Amino acid sequence: MFKRTFALLSILVVASMILAACGSTPAYECTDPLGCVDVAPGEPIHLAYAMVISGPDETLGIDSRTGVEVAIALKGQVLGHDVSLTGEDDGCSAEGGQAAGTKLAADPTIVAVFGTSCSSAARVAVPLLSQAGFVIVSASNTAPDLTRPGDPNQHPGYLRTAHNDEIQGAAAARFAFEKMGVKKAATIHDGSLYAESLQAVFAKTFQELGGEITTQEAVDPNATDFKSVLTSIAAGGPEFIYLPIFVKAGSLITRQAKEVPGLENTYLMGADGMFSPDVVEGAGDAVEGLFVSSPDLAAFSADYQTVFLPKYKELSGVDSPISIFHAHAFDAANMVFAAIEKVAVQDEDGTLHIPRQALRDAMYATKDFPGLTGSLTCTPTGDCADPKIAVYEYHVGEYPPERIWP
Repeated sequence: MFKRTFALLSILVVASMILAACGSTPAYECTDPLGCVDVAPGEPIHLAYAMVISGPDETLGIDSRTGVEVAIALKGQVLGHDVSLTGEDDGCSAEGGQAAGTKLAADPTIVAVFGTSCSSAARVAVPLLSQAGFVIVSASNTAPDLTRPGDPNQHPGYLRTAHNDEIQGAAAARFAFEKMGVKKAATIHDGSLYAESLQAVFAKTFQELGGEITTQEAVDPNATDFKSVLTSIAAGGPEFIYLPIFVKAGSLITRQAKEVPGLENTYLMGADGMFSPDVVEGAGDAVEGLFVSSPDLAAFSADYQTVFLPKYKELSGVDSPISIFHAHAFDAANMVFAAIEKVAVQDEDGTLHIPRQALRDAMYATKDFPGLTGSLTCTPTGDCADPKIAVYEYHVGEYPPERIWP
């Protein structure tokens, strides 16, 4: 009996020595409360997007998607793995956000989602993506409630590199009152979360500065004739109309306002949703003098001109970016790369384990991140932007519009 026990112990000792000599390590055990994404050797890290890539607002999403693609191309690999990017069209609508969010949330291989393009899509897509455990980073959502602490539309895992409309709407109001010297203004929104939020901030700030808001009108974004609402606005005698809506309706209103008595010389101003070459085409000659508030390209880092733009042109085949949030998308992607590198656990064979909650924590902990758009630091609810807003002026047949303020 003693000999048999001794022999068994000897075998166990020898086996342990052999395993030690071979450098065996315990298998990785995921203890993250949201689980882990396992990426096998030779397999890519799967990232996805939910952006508007068709229809009248497609330039917004395609431009941001290209920004992510530039980041992937310049990064190469993350911890020895390629990066793949798939995605869904968010339609810049609640319906599109629902469809995109549902499909993406069902794919457990996805590590992070870039998007949505529009705040109205975010309201329905983000809850689905958050519940799936993803990190979600938008380059162009700007509605205040998406990152407002305690708001029902603020969800775990959501962040944005875009500015908050509390900043853009206020900047537009200061431009109108202080730069243009107008004292009476009206606003137009299309019922979207984005437009309603922006015009509300504009109106509040304009009144605080001493201006008068003559009316705040709502329009159907799918309508084609806006002359009745423009005639109603003209009755109040505004010197300035702020219409932070999207390309299709914004272009038509710009064109039709010139034909309404009393509005021939009224200033018109859109926002970043109308920063597109399609506005130049859609508004025609009426685009002359149209203002838009948007991120200040002049404030971007030197790498924007020397590194980013050449690669953007190479990948997209266009001479200049087709919208305004491409650099914000680039920064979003690089923040995700950095967070993955911080929290991922790699096996000796190259297998990567990415803990989902740890990844979210790393994203929220982002501080002084050197992005193209500035130095990014995230709040606990996901506002990460280093916001700088400028005003641009359109001229007939020219794109991009001319930066005129500040």
